[in-house]
Amino acid sequence: MTIKVVRGNPTPEELAAALAVVRARAAAAAGAPPGAPRPRDSWSDPARIAAGRLPRPGATAWARTYWPG
Repeated sequence: MTIKVVRGNPTPEELAAALAVVRARAAAAAGAPPGAPRPRDSWSDPARIAAGRLPRPGATAWARTYWPG
């Protein structure tokens, strides 16, 4: 595996930190059995959109149906 810096001038400490993160992620991915379900990302959870209060019914409720609050 080759890592190439395409922009900027990182210090050796910054490169070591980035490499440690990449190696830790690769080790975690290699430790999971093949075909194992990955944990759901909170951004993909549809419940986060409606986590707050739902709009009260009324004359202007249609305008607030997508973004609660």
